[in-house]
Amino acid sequence: MTALRHALVTGGSSGIGKAVAQRLGKAGHTVSICGRDPEKLRSAAKELAELGVSVTTLSADVSDPQQVRELVGRAVEANGPIGILVNNAGRNGGGKTAELTDELWREVLGTNLDSVFYVTREVLSRGGIHDVEHGRIVNIASTAGKQGVLLAAPYSASKHGVVGFTKAVGKELAPQGIAMNAVCPGYVETPMATRVRRAYADAWETTEAEVLTAFEAKIPLGRYSTPDEVASLVEYLTTEGAASITAQALNVCGGLGNF
Repeated sequence: MTALRHALVTGGSSGIGKAVAQRLGKAGHTVSICGRDPEKLRSAAKELAELGVSVTTLSADVSDPQQVRELVGRAVEANGPIGILVNNAGRNGGGKTAELTDELWREVLGTNLDSVFYVTREVLSRGGIHDVEHGRIVNIASTAGKQGVLLAAPYSASKHGVVGFTKAVGKELAPQGIAMNAVCPGYVETPMATRVRRAYADAWETTEAEVLTAFEAKIPLGRYSTPDEVASLVEYLTTEGAASITAQALNVCGGLGNF
Protein backbone atom coordinates (compact mmCIF):
# COMPACT_ATOMS: atom_id res chain seq x y z
CA MET A 1 0.00 0.00 0.00
CA THR A 2 1.27 3.46 -0.92
CA ALA A 3 2.20 5.64 2.07
CA LEU A 4 -0.16 8.57 2.57
CA ARG A 5 1.49 11.97 2.65
CA HIS A 6 0.81 15.71 2.58
CA ALA A 7 0.78 16.94 -1.03
CA LEU A 8 1.30 20.58 -2.04
CA VAL A 9 0.01 21.43 -5.52
CA THR A 10 0.83 24.85 -6.97
CA GLY A 11 -1.57 26.35 -9.49
CA GLY A 12 -4.22 24.10 -7.99
CA SER A 13 -7.34 26.15 -8.68
CA SER A 14 -7.98 25.01 -12.26
CA GLY A 15 -6.98 22.73 -15.10
CA ILE A 16 -4.25 20.18 -14.49
CA GLY A 17 -3.56 21.37 -10.94
CA LYS A 18 -7.15 20.88 -9.84
CA ALA A 19 -7.24 17.45 -11.50
CA VAL A 20 -4.04 16.49 -9.67
CA ALA A 21 -5.51 17.65 -6.36
CA GLN A 22 -8.59 15.52 -7.01
CA ARG A 23 -6.52 12.44 -7.88
CA LEU A 24 -4.22 12.74 -4.88
CA GLY A 25 -7.09 13.48 -2.54
CA LYS A 26 -9.03 10.46 -3.79
CA ALA A 27 -5.90 8.36 -3.17
CA GLY A 28 -6.06 9.39 0.49
CA HIS A 29 -3.33 12.02 0.63
CA THR A 30 -3.81 15.29 2.51
CA VAL A 31 -3.83 18.04 -0.11
CA SER A 32 -2.92 21.74 -0.01
CA ILE A 33 -3.47 23.81 -3.14
CA CYS A 34 -2.17 27.27 -3.82
CA GLY A 35 -2.82 29.97 -6.38
CA ARG A 36 -2.80 33.74 -6.78
CA ASP A 37 -6.58 34.29 -6.73
CA PRO A 38 -8.32 33.54 -3.40
CA GLU A 39 -11.75 33.48 -5.05
CA LYS A 40 -10.67 30.88 -7.63
CA LEU A 41 -9.15 28.81 -4.83
CA ARG A 42 -12.41 28.92 -2.88
CA SER A 43 -14.35 27.90 -5.97
CA ALA A 44 -11.96 24.99 -6.64
CA ALA A 45 -12.16 23.84 -3.01
CA LYS A 46 -15.96 23.86 -3.18
CA GLU A 47 -15.95 21.87 -6.42
CA LEU A 48 -13.46 19.36 -5.02
CA ALA A 49 -15.49 19.02 -1.81
CA GLU A 50 -18.53 18.07 -3.90
CA LEU A 51 -16.38 15.30 -5.38
CA GLY A 52 -15.40 14.08 -1.92
CA VAL A 53 -11.97 15.71 -1.72
CA SER A 54 -11.13 18.18 1.06
CA VAL A 55 -8.26 20.59 0.41
CA THR A 56 -6.48 23.38 2.25
CA THR A 57 -6.30 26.56 0.16
CA LEU A 58 -3.29 28.86 0.37
CA SER A 59 -3.00 32.08 -1.60
CA ALA A 60 0.49 32.90 -2.92
CA ASP A 61 2.41 34.13 -5.93
CA VAL A 62 5.02 31.41 -6.38
CA SER A 63 7.20 33.62 -8.56
CA ASP A 64 7.98 35.65 -5.40
CA PRO A 65 10.54 33.92 -3.13
CA GLN A 66 9.28 35.65 0.02
CA GLN A 67 5.72 34.52 -0.64
CA VAL A 68 7.03 31.01 -1.31
CA ARG A 69 8.71 30.91 2.09
CA GLU A 70 5.47 31.95 3.73
CA LEU A 71 3.46 29.48 1.61
CA VAL A 72 5.52 26.46 2.59
CA GLY A 73 5.50 27.51 6.23
CA ARG A 74 1.71 27.82 6.24
CA ALA A 75 1.29 24.50 4.41
CA VAL A 76 3.48 22.67 6.94
CA GLU A 77 1.71 24.36 9.84
CA ALA A 78 -1.68 23.32 8.47
CA ASN A 79 -0.98 19.76 7.34
CA GLY A 80 2.49 18.68 8.45
CA PRO A 81 5.65 17.85 6.47
CA ILE A 82 5.29 17.94 2.70
CA GLY A 83 5.86 14.49 1.20
CA ILE A 84 4.61 15.25 -2.31
CA LEU A 85 5.26 18.47 -4.23
CA VAL A 86 3.61 19.11 -7.58
CA ASN A 87 4.98 22.25 -9.25
CA ASN A 88 2.13 22.97 -11.62
CA ALA A 89 1.76 26.77 -11.63
CA GLY A 90 2.28 28.13 -15.13
CA ARG A 91 1.17 30.53 -17.81
CA ASN A 92 1.33 30.90 -21.57
CA GLY A 93 3.04 33.77 -23.36
CA GLY A 94 4.71 34.53 -26.64
CA GLY A 95 4.45 36.35 -29.95
CA LYS A 96 6.96 37.56 -32.49
CA THR A 97 10.33 37.56 -30.74
CA ALA A 98 11.29 41.01 -32.03
CA GLU A 99 8.16 42.39 -30.39
CA LEU A 100 8.38 40.65 -27.01
CA THR A 101 8.59 42.96 -24.02
CA ASP A 102 10.97 42.54 -21.13
CA GLU A 103 7.95 42.33 -18.84
CA LEU A 104 6.35 39.42 -20.69
CA TRP A 105 9.63 37.51 -20.85
CA ARG A 106 10.23 37.91 -17.13
CA GLU A 107 6.63 37.10 -16.20
CA VAL A 108 6.64 33.84 -18.19
CA LEU A 109 10.06 32.76 -16.92
CA GLY A 110 9.15 33.81 -13.39
CA THR A 111 5.89 31.89 -13.30
CA ASN A 112 7.00 28.80 -15.21
CA LEU A 113 10.63 28.32 -14.18
CA ASP A 114 11.67 30.50 -11.25
CA SER A 115 8.69 29.26 -9.25
CA VAL A 116 9.77 25.64 -9.69
CA PHE A 117 13.16 26.50 -8.22
CA TYR A 118 11.78 28.62 -5.38
CA VAL A 119 9.16 26.12 -4.22
CA THR A 120 11.43 23.11 -4.63
CA ARG A 121 14.24 24.81 -2.69
CA GLU A 122 11.88 25.74 0.12
CA VAL A 123 10.32 22.28 0.37
CA LEU A 124 13.78 20.69 0.42
CA SER A 125 15.14 23.09 3.04
CA ARG A 126 12.13 23.72 5.29
CA GLY A 127 9.23 21.63 4.05
CA GLY A 128 10.14 18.40 5.82
CA ILE A 129 10.29 16.21 2.72
CA HIS A 130 13.51 14.57 3.95
CA ASP A 131 11.62 13.30 7.00
CA VAL A 132 8.91 11.59 4.95
CA GLU A 133 9.08 8.14 3.36
CA HIS A 134 8.88 8.05 -0.42
CA GLY A 135 9.24 11.79 -1.02
CA ARG A 136 8.13 12.81 -4.49
CA ILE A 137 8.47 15.96 -6.59
CA VAL A 138 6.65 16.21 -9.92
CA ASN A 139 7.14 19.24 -12.15
CA ILE A 140 4.57 19.96 -14.84
CA ALA A 141 6.64 20.87 -17.89
CA SER A 142 5.41 20.47 -21.49
CA THR A 143 6.29 18.89 -24.80
CA ALA A 144 7.40 22.49 -25.44
CA GLY A 145 10.20 21.65 -23.00
CA LYS A 146 11.62 19.28 -25.60
CA GLN A 147 11.04 21.14 -28.84
CA GLY A 148 10.54 24.74 -29.87
CA VAL A 149 7.00 26.01 -30.32
CA LEU A 150 6.25 28.61 -32.97
CA LEU A 151 5.57 32.09 -31.55
CA ALA A 152 6.17 30.85 -28.00
CA ALA A 153 9.85 31.51 -27.30
CA PRO A 154 9.36 32.50 -23.63
CA TYR A 155 7.12 29.51 -22.95
CA SER A 156 9.44 27.08 -24.75
CA ALA A 157 12.50 28.45 -22.97
CA SER A 158 10.84 28.20 -19.57
CA LYS A 159 9.68 24.64 -20.07
CA HIS A 160 13.07 23.54 -21.41
CA GLY A 161 14.42 24.98 -18.17
CA VAL A 162 11.97 22.94 -16.10
CA VAL A 163 13.06 19.74 -17.86
CA GLY A 164 16.75 20.51 -17.32
CA PHE A 165 16.18 21.45 -13.69
CA THR A 166 14.29 18.20 -13.13
CA LYS A 167 17.01 16.04 -14.66
CA ALA A 168 19.76 17.71 -12.64
CA VAL A 169 17.99 17.82 -9.28
CA GLY A 170 16.48 14.37 -9.77
CA LYS A 171 20.01 12.94 -9.88
CA GLU A 172 20.98 14.96 -6.81
CA LEU A 173 18.03 13.71 -4.75
CA ALA A 174 18.02 10.06 -5.83
CA PRO A 175 20.50 8.90 -3.13
CA GLN A 176 18.19 10.48 -0.54
CA GLY A 177 15.21 8.44 -1.67
CA ILE A 178 13.34 11.41 -3.18
CA ALA A 179 12.17 10.85 -6.75
CA MET A 180 11.80 13.90 -8.98
CA ASN A 181 10.29 13.83 -12.45
CA ALA A 182 8.73 16.10 -15.05
CA VAL A 183 5.43 15.38 -16.74
CA CYS A 184 5.21 16.90 -20.21
CA PRO A 185 1.67 17.47 -21.46
CA GLY A 186 1.03 18.26 -25.10
CA TYR A 187 -2.26 19.93 -25.96
CA VAL A 188 -4.57 19.68 -22.94
CA GLU A 189 -8.07 21.13 -22.76
CA THR A 190 -7.73 23.68 -19.95
CA PRO A 191 -8.48 27.40 -19.53
CA MET A 192 -4.92 28.11 -20.66
CA ALA A 193 -5.56 26.15 -23.88
CA THR A 194 -8.41 28.50 -24.68
CA ARG A 195 -6.14 31.52 -24.21
CA VAL A 196 -3.47 29.93 -26.42
CA ARG A 197 -5.94 29.27 -29.27
CA ARG A 198 -7.20 32.85 -29.00
CA ALA A 199 -3.63 34.20 -29.25
CA TYR A 200 -2.84 32.10 -32.32
CA ALA A 201 -6.13 33.08 -33.94
CA ASP A 202 -5.15 36.74 -33.54
CA ALA A 203 -1.62 36.14 -34.82
CA TRP A 204 -2.78 34.14 -37.84
CA GLU A 205 -5.87 36.28 -38.50
CA THR A 206 -8.19 33.30 -38.37
CA THR A 207 -10.76 31.79 -36.01
CA GLU A 208 -10.23 29.84 -32.82
CA ALA A 209 -12.11 26.93 -34.41
CA GLU A 210 -9.61 26.84 -37.28
CA VAL A 211 -6.71 26.90 -34.83
CA LEU A 212 -8.25 23.98 -32.92
CA THR A 213 -8.64 22.00 -36.13
CA ALA A 214 -5.02 22.65 -37.07
CA PHE A 215 -3.75 21.65 -33.64
CA GLU A 216 -5.82 18.47 -33.49
CA ALA A 217 -4.52 17.49 -36.93
CA LYS A 218 -0.98 17.35 -35.50
CA ILE A 219 -1.95 14.90 -32.74
CA PRO A 220 -1.90 11.21 -33.78
CA LEU A 221 -4.63 10.48 -31.22
CA GLY A 222 -6.71 13.14 -32.93
CA ARG A 223 -7.72 15.05 -29.82
CA TYR A 224 -6.45 17.05 -26.88
CA SER A 225 -5.51 15.16 -23.71
CA THR A 226 -7.64 15.73 -20.63
CA PRO A 227 -6.41 17.18 -17.33
CA ASP A 228 -7.29 13.89 -15.64
CA GLU A 229 -5.09 11.94 -18.04
CA VAL A 230 -2.15 14.13 -17.05
CA ALA A 231 -3.09 13.85 -13.38
CA SER A 232 -3.19 10.08 -13.69
CA LEU A 233 0.52 9.98 -14.55
CA VAL A 234 1.30 12.44 -11.76
CA GLU A 235 -0.52 10.19 -9.30
CA TYR A 236 1.38 7.11 -10.48
CA LEU A 237 4.72 8.88 -10.03
CA THR A 238 3.87 9.46 -6.36
CA THR A 239 3.41 5.74 -5.67
CA GLU A 240 5.93 3.32 -4.19
CA GLY A 241 5.86 1.37 -7.46
CA ALA A 242 7.38 4.35 -9.24
CA ALA A 243 10.35 4.60 -6.87
CA SER A 244 12.95 3.81 -9.55
CA ILE A 245 11.59 6.40 -11.98
CA THR A 246 13.49 9.62 -11.38
CA ALA A 247 15.16 12.45 -13.33
CA GLN A 248 12.86 11.72 -16.27
CA ALA A 249 10.61 13.85 -18.49
CA LEU A 250 7.54 11.82 -19.47
CA ASN A 251 5.05 12.84 -22.16
CA VAL A 252 1.25 12.82 -22.00
CA CYS A 253 0.45 14.07 -25.49
CA GLY A 254 -1.48 11.61 -27.65
CA GLY A 255 1.64 10.84 -29.67
CA LEU A 256 2.39 14.49 -30.50
CA GLY A 257 5.96 13.93 -29.37
CA ASN A 258 7.69 10.57 -29.08
CA PHE A 259 11.01 11.67 -27.63
